[in-house]
Amino acid sequence: QGMYLLQAAEGAKKMPRVNLLGSGSILRESMAARELLANDWGVAANVWSCPSFNELARDGQNAERHNLLNPTAEPQVPFVARQLAGHEGPVVASTDYMKNYAEQIRPYIPRDRVFKVLGTDGFGRSDFRSKLREHFEVNRHYIVLAALKALADQGDLPLAKVSEAIAKYGIKTNKINPL
Repeated sequence: QGMYLLQAAEGAKKMPRVNLLGSGSILRESMAARELLANDWGVAANVWSCPSFNELARDGQNAERHNLLNPTAEPQVPFVARQLAGHEGPVVASTDYMKNYAEQIRPYIPRDRVFKVLGTDGFGRSDFRSKLREHFEVNRHYIVLAALKALADQGDLPLAKVSEAIAKYGIKTNKINPL
């Protein structure tokens, strides 16, 4: 139906938790980010494989339509919201496609969650995948950075941790926006 839990978060329940949604070949970067989050930052992460953000969006639109046309019936809950319901923490979606691909599920993410999207917006380029992912800010280090920032945004980590990650991974904060 568009997503499934590939790797469940491990670690003590008191650890901060995030949900990493990966689509296509970037899924491996989400898996690597999960390891960095655990080893470097003490953050537990669920990794979700999302082979179809389109299907998740269609399901959400269908639930919205049903709820509009059946106001007194039991409201339908979009599949993505049902999947995430038992897994606390912010959500970071990463894709090798344009950001809009994952952005289409934003209305169906539970409202109490911070939702960050990483994608490869821009015009055609040729280079190694690793270089392109760094250029478009969607590699494992940027996924970790987005997860830490989301946790800081909701008050689960100090903002200083985000700055530490920028320094640790050598992220260039003054480079030109790839958009």
